[in-house]
Amino acid sequence: MITKILRMTKNFVTDPVIRFHYLKKLGLMNHLPDDKFLQKEFPIIMGYPLDLQSPKTFNEKIQWLKLHDRKPIYTELVDKYEVRKHIEQWCGEDCLIPLVGGPWDRFEEIDFDKLPDRFVLKCTHNSGGIFICTDKSRLDVEAAKAKINAGMKENFYWAHREWAYKDVKPRIIAEAYMDDENATAGLTDYKFFCYGATPKLVHVSDGMSDHSQCGISYFDLEGNRLPFGRSNYPPVADDFQLPSNLAQMTEVAAQIAKQVDRAFVRVDLYSICGKIYFSEITLFPSAGLLHFAPAEWDRKLGDWMDLSEVQE
Repeated sequence: MITKILRMTKNFVTDPVIRFHYLKKLGLMNHLPDDKFLQKEFPIIMGYPLDLQSPKTFNEKIQWLKLHDRKPIYTELVDKYEVRKHIEQWCGEDCLIPLVGGPWDRFEEIDFDKLPDRFVLKCTHNSGGIFICTDKSRLDVEAAKAKINAGMKENFYWAHREWAYKDVKPRIIAEAYMDDENATAGLTDYKFFCYGATPKLVHVSDGMSDHSQCGISYFDLEGNRLPFGRSNYPPVADDFQLPSNLAQMTEVAAQIAKQVDRAFVRVDLYSICGKIYFSEITLFPSAGLLHFAPAEWDRKLGDWMDLSEVQE
């Protein structure tokens, strides 16, 4: 225990990223206005100063959008329950993963007897507040409760000042467990980078059963692998095959992006057994703290984003 405390103390003193994380976790950064907070956090994580007056890189422009593009509808679009009504209207109910329970305000309201054998519990207001059950007869209810309740206590806005999450009501939903017979390590996530209403590329996360171990690569919309990736993730396998319905997925992404009507939005989709399902709308990918490799792609992807039409 003493060794662990000494190690944590050393990391706190010597590592600015860890130090900032701890101070933020303790709420000691909450007094800062959003712009001041972002100007402190950004260079610590990204390694270069944040220019909010004349943003040029992709990550800088995402920070700028946090401050200057705050349409009320965004709060519904990042809410995992409320967004469903918009997707049903824009794309049809068949695009939605079936809801099998909820919404609930408290974990104790869940009647597990009424849930199917396999399901996914999700907090509606944050990222990562998920518990997957693949066999209800072996469900560890206490583990599920601990995971979900930890998420329910969180206001995701304070992590990186993603404004849209600030007033999302914490709730719990249960979605059907989706299985792809062609997948070997969980579902593959297809995240379309949309500039205005136009998808420009697709970010592929393969092996999502363990996000820390997944591969990430970027492809153009003709299926060609692009010459950059993420410095903190390996690429997907060389023999990875994009789904045969990529063109149809691109159309769905464009349809959603057109309705969101934003300088940038990431539309996340699944292709499961050849059918397209909505995953989520992401306004601020990785909170605008993405480490691209080579780093020059931060600027290249930023060049595609036009902020001149943003109505503050």
